[in-house]
Amino acid sequence: MKDYQVIAIFTYPSEYTVLQHLLQQAGLRFLFQNETMVSVLPFHSNAFGGIRLLVHREDVTEASKILSDLNNPSQLKIV
Repeated sequence: MKDYQVIAIFTYPSEYTVLQHLLQQAGLRFLFQNETMVSVLPFHSNAFGGIRLLVHREDVTEASKILSDLNNPSQLKIV
Protein backbone atom coordinates (compact mmCIF):
# COMPACT_ATOMS: atom_id res chain seq x y z
CA MET A 1 0.00 0.00 0.00
CA LYS A 2 2.94 2.34 0.45
CA ASP A 3 3.40 2.51 -3.33
CA TYR A 4 -0.20 3.63 -3.88
CA GLN A 5 -1.57 7.15 -3.77
CA VAL A 6 -5.16 8.39 -3.30
CA ILE A 7 -6.27 10.41 -6.33
CA ALA A 8 -10.05 10.51 -5.79
CA ILE A 9 -12.73 9.80 -3.20
CA PHE A 10 -16.26 8.64 -4.01
CA THR A 11 -19.38 8.21 -1.89
CA TYR A 12 -21.08 5.34 -3.72
CA PRO A 13 -19.85 2.59 -6.09
CA SER A 14 -22.16 3.80 -8.86
CA GLU A 15 -20.06 6.99 -9.12
CA TYR A 16 -16.97 5.22 -10.42
CA THR A 17 -18.23 2.28 -12.48
CA VAL A 18 -17.24 3.78 -15.84
CA LEU A 19 -13.92 5.03 -14.42
CA GLN A 20 -13.12 1.54 -13.13
CA HIS A 21 -13.69 0.11 -16.61
CA LEU A 22 -11.44 2.75 -18.23
CA LEU A 23 -8.65 2.13 -15.71
CA GLN A 24 -8.85 -1.62 -16.34
CA GLN A 25 -8.75 -1.06 -20.11
CA ALA A 26 -5.60 1.04 -19.70
CA GLY A 27 -3.96 -1.75 -17.66
CA LEU A 28 -3.30 0.50 -14.66
CA ARG A 29 -2.67 -0.77 -11.14
CA PHE A 30 -5.40 0.52 -8.84
CA LEU A 31 -7.80 -0.49 -6.09
CA PHE A 32 -10.80 0.94 -4.32
CA GLN A 33 -10.35 1.11 -0.55
CA ASN A 34 -13.52 0.71 1.61
CA GLU A 35 -15.50 -0.56 -1.40
CA THR A 36 -16.77 -3.67 0.39
CA MET A 37 -17.68 -1.86 3.59
CA VAL A 38 -19.69 0.76 1.72
CA SER A 39 -21.49 -1.89 -0.33
CA VAL A 40 -22.53 -3.60 2.92
CA LEU A 41 -23.36 -0.37 4.80
CA PRO A 42 -24.02 2.27 2.11
CA PHE A 43 -25.28 4.95 4.49
CA HIS A 44 -22.01 4.82 6.43
CA SER A 45 -19.87 5.87 3.47
CA ASN A 46 -18.93 9.23 4.99
CA ALA A 47 -18.08 7.57 8.31
CA PHE A 48 -15.57 5.33 6.50
CA GLY A 49 -14.08 8.32 4.69
CA GLY A 50 -15.66 7.38 1.38
CA ILE A 51 -14.37 4.97 -1.23
CA ARG A 52 -10.80 5.92 -2.02
CA LEU A 53 -9.26 5.33 -5.42
CA LEU A 54 -5.68 4.24 -4.83
CA VAL A 55 -3.40 4.18 -7.86
CA HIS A 56 0.19 2.93 -8.07
CA ARG A 57 2.64 5.85 -8.10
CA GLU A 58 3.93 4.93 -11.55
CA ASP A 59 0.38 5.09 -12.97
CA VAL A 60 -0.85 8.27 -11.23
CA THR A 61 -0.28 10.58 -14.21
CA GLU A 62 -2.19 8.40 -16.65
CA ALA A 63 -4.99 7.69 -14.15
CA SER A 64 -5.34 11.40 -13.38
CA LYS A 65 -5.63 12.13 -17.10
CA ILE A 66 -8.37 9.50 -17.48
CA LEU A 67 -10.19 10.97 -14.48
CA SER A 68 -9.96 14.55 -15.78
CA ASP A 69 -11.08 13.48 -19.28
CA LEU A 70 -14.08 11.76 -17.73
CA ASN A 71 -14.96 14.90 -15.76
CA ASN A 72 -14.72 17.09 -18.86
CA PRO A 73 -18.27 17.38 -20.28
CA SER A 74 -16.98 18.15 -23.76
CA GLN A 75 -15.59 14.60 -23.93
CA LEU A 76 -19.02 13.02 -23.37
CA LYS A 77 -20.74 11.75 -26.49
CA ILE A 78 -24.25 10.44 -26.96
CA VAL A 79 -24.10 7.02 -28.54
